Amino acid sequence: MNTAIANAARFSGRLSLVAAAILGANLAQADYPSWYVGANAGQSMANIDDPRIVKGLLGSGFTSVIISDSNRDTGYKVFGGYQFNKNFAIEGGYFDLGQFGFSATTVPVGTLNGNIKLRGVNVDLVGSLPLTQNFSVFGRVGANYAQTRDTFTGTGAVVVLNPNPGTYDTQPKLGLGLQYALGESVALRAELERYRINDAIGNRGDIDLVSVGLVYRFGGRTPQPVAYSPAPTPYFVAPAAAPLVVAPPPVIAPAPAPPAAVMVAPPMPQKVSFSADSLFDFDSSAVLPVGQQQLDRFASELRGVRYDVVNVTGHTDRLGTAAYNLKLSTRRAEAVRSYLITSGGVPADKISAKGVNGSDPITQVAACPAKLARPALIRCLQPDRRVEIQVSGAR
Repeated sequence: MNTAIANAARFSGRLSLVAAAILGANLAQADYPSWYVGANAGQSMANIDDPRIVKGLLGSGFTSVIISDSNRDTGYKVFGGYQFNKNFAIEGGYFDLGQFGFSATTVPVGTLNGNIKLRGVNVDLVGSLPLTQNFSVFGRVGANYAQTRDTFTGTGAVVVLNPNPGTYDTQPKLGLGLQYALGESVALRAELERYRINDAIGNRGDIDLVSVGLVYRFGGRTPQPVAYSPAPTPYFVAPAAAPLVVAPPPVIAPAPAPPAAVMVAPPMPQKVSFSADSLFDFDSSAVLPVGQQQLDRFASELRGVRYDVVNVTGHTDRLGTAAYNLKLSTRRAEAVRSYLITSGGVPADKISAKGVNGSDPITQVAACPAKLARPALIRCLQPDRRVEIQVSGAR
């Protein structure tokens, strides 16, 4: 008896299911290139070609056929990939699409039962399009190498000649998905994929898998929850007082008049330190609206300055690895530099940015010992997380 797994419902018609699965997640992008792993699970769907089965039974001499289908099951996949940049990756993995089947009752009295199991491996090229810092859409195209195992049983008047056909075959696959970054390391995915398959008895069809899952990217870290506290006010390091210039006493002589007193302009701010917790969320480098307001006020203080150089230095606390802290502090310094250029009017060729890896703390180890609970330790180390701006210039 021939059975075929035919085309499922239109591919675009199920994209709404994928979008619905991602809504409600609560939301950072990683450095590239990088490796990642993940797993998805969801519902697999197929259409059993009932008219073909009925036609085959009637052609074999049966006068009546009643058929029922089992065309949905649970499917899953595990995968790993290499992300070349924010737009392209290559991904491979193992999938199990589950089991589908039918049961046909005939006259003269008999039954025909059929089942198909599908599993295999795949390799895909994945193209991503970031929509925001955390949210992106992606598509995939690739090939799957699937093992198909069929089982047919007959009773009464139905006799099965080949009860256990099976095959291995390579067929194309494609998919669409949405991804939402939950942190530096972890992202949530929702996907709709179509697998082309060979059913081992001469037919080819499609099985759709709608699934959700998690992705873990190596090289990042997941942010720890922090109890809310009001954003601290940035503190300013007062510049050293300019030396007082005293005019020499006038020379008593009938000739030239004494020189005029020298006027010393008040010193401009030379170094300002902003608390990183007032500029950014914990473990993030996106400038918050309240941080933008502080940088706007600072930029307004610098209007009219003839810049020699403006140095922006990002500092982190001692939590995490030195390599990661260097990356985070550099991204934060670059974010402040970019904002002062675009919104503060600071010339791009006069301002530089760099990060340090927590090697220049303000707090003392004894004051913030490692034995503290992590939320308390994070709060204690708050002064170390800062961005310093050094300005050299004249009004």
